[in-house]
Amino acid sequence: MTRSASIDIPKLKDQARSYRREILETIHAAGSGHPGGSLSAVEILIALYGFQMKHDPQNPLWEDRDRLIVSKGHGSPGIYVALANAGYFPKEELKTFRKLGTRLQGHVHTKTPGIEFNTGSLGHGLSVANGIALGAKILNKSFKAYCLLGDGELQEGSVWEAAMTAAHFKLDHVCAIVDYNKVQENGLVEKIKNLEPLAEKWKSFGWEVREIDGHDFSALLKAFGDFGKVPHKPFVIIANTIKGKGISFMELNAGWHGKAPNKEQLVKALKELEG
Repeated sequence: MTRSASIDIPKLKDQARSYRREILETIHAAGSGHPGGSLSAVEILIALYGFQMKHDPQNPLWEDRDRLIVSKGHGSPGIYVALANAGYFPKEELKTFRKLGTRLQGHVHTKTPGIEFNTGSLGHGLSVANGIALGAKILNKSFKAYCLLGDGELQEGSVWEAAMTAAHFKLDHVCAIVDYNKVQENGLVEKIKNLEPLAEKWKSFGWEVREIDGHDFSALLKAFGDFGKVPHKPFVIIANTIKGKGISFMELNAGWHGKAPNKEQLVKALKELEG
């Protein structure tokens, strides 16, 4: 469990750079993967696993753990790097990403320690988080359900069905986090199907909303700290992020969906991360 971890912002920024290096190396070794949405979610994942969630890497199935449903399952490289750094499996295993027989498949699944639900087909994760939270409520348990969503994913109607359900059942144990990086597989979200006014949409569905800079650790930790303070309302954090964050030639570039950096591009990217 990591709720008591101390907050050292410069150290967290160094950790974020390290995560991004490991994400790129993992995808490069596989020869495929989705770098953009993993790089955009790094600070969110560090805040969740390092500060917010109750979890135990030595006992991944601990009954009273908080659960994270990774609805944007193609962001698996970022999730695997976060889990490896938290101690769920050795970092050396990251080299097996997308290899035959590995536990680290292209979309997250429950063979991987720390993964709660198989995802990849978008739009289902929030319903799963609702079910977990409703179960906690029925059992009088205190564990929380977190759900990491992509912004393009919010174009799925099932997300809004789930949003309505969470409000109806007053699921104040649910926290949705939107990785709002503004780019989906085929281009800019606003051009394909605009989500705005996004905060107002969530509010109209009965959710407590926080909209923040998703790369700002102080803002993230403050928002997570507000989760649970408003009774009987589900909670959503709209985290404004940058697709491909930290790598100049990947930022806001839809062309990197499903594409791995070659050796020359990896060297360039890692050099950029050195600052």
